[in-house]
Amino acid sequence: MKTTPVTKDDLTRSVLAVPPLARSADFSPDTVQNRAIVRHLEAGGVTTLLYGGNANFYNIGSGDYASLLDMLEGVAAPDTWLIPSIGPSFGLAMDQARWLRGRDFPTAMVLPMNGQATPAGVETGLARIAEAFGRPVILYLRAENYLEPAALARLVQAGMVTAVKYAVERPDPLPDAYLAALCEAAGSDTMVSGMGELPALAHLRDAGLTAFTSGSVCVAPNLSMATLAACRGGDFTKAARLRALFLPLEELRNALNPIRVLHEAVRLAGIAETGPLLPMLSNIETAHHQAIGAAARELLAADRALALAA
Repeated sequence: MKTTPVTKDDLTRSVLAVPPLARSADFSPDTVQNRAIVRHLEAGGVTTLLYGGNANFYNIGSGDYASLLDMLEGVAAPDTWLIPSIGPSFGLAMDQARWLRGRDFPTAMVLPMNGQATPAGVETGLARIAEAFGRPVILYLRAENYLEPAALARLVQAGMVTAVKYAVERPDPLPDAYLAALCEAAGSDTMVSGMGELPALAHLRDAGLTAFTSGSVCVAPNLSMATLAACRGGDFTKAARLRALFLPLEELRNALNPIRVLHEAVRLAGIAETGPLLPMLSNIETAHHQAIGAAARELLAADRALALAA
């Protein structure tokens, strides 16, 4: 597992995969199946794994956190960068930050707090969390004006925030005045497109963002990495062609539920037995399995074809 401090190169060298977390029937993390997901990603060239919403870190209890970190540390290759999440509540994030301080994770992502948050409070909270952790954190930003652009700039300059997973949903990715203001204040090189392949091209081509996160990369790592490479090489025609292969699965995720569909897609594609989702979520209804399985297997077949052609 990568343990060195975060650099800008770390953000750009890989798609930031956001995997599901495989669990056994009793809801305990399944080491064998999680290792299978990680190995599938690593075999496709992915070196960054961000355990957040798709892994349902929102619902992980304090008593389970340390053992879960132990498991994640044990399934990654030496050069794989694992990023756990903390929060979303301030008290839980502070407790988890203190536990992480004694471990080798270079950063952690602070999950977004819904409802009981103000921009000034978020700035103070992030600073306190980073101080307790002893390392900079990644901000997961899902709502407009969750944090003021000037405040983000202060946190970045103070070494408390190293990157932002930007996931404010729009009917169209651009124009986005809030994203533009954040980039102007803190630098576009701190911003990662945080909603998968669909808005990634616009964000990387027109907004200057550094990289993108993806859930569907867990099915098709070679294709997702090739999409990132095409974007970085300025070949957005090729990137758009590759991205189109993700659309059937991504459209199902958007229409039904991103976390629940991905959890089932990884299983139905034959990559790993993902098991039950941790409450308060539940596995997606069997009526949707046929469509999800067909889309996942089609995407995996395209991924394998690309790998064989390389």
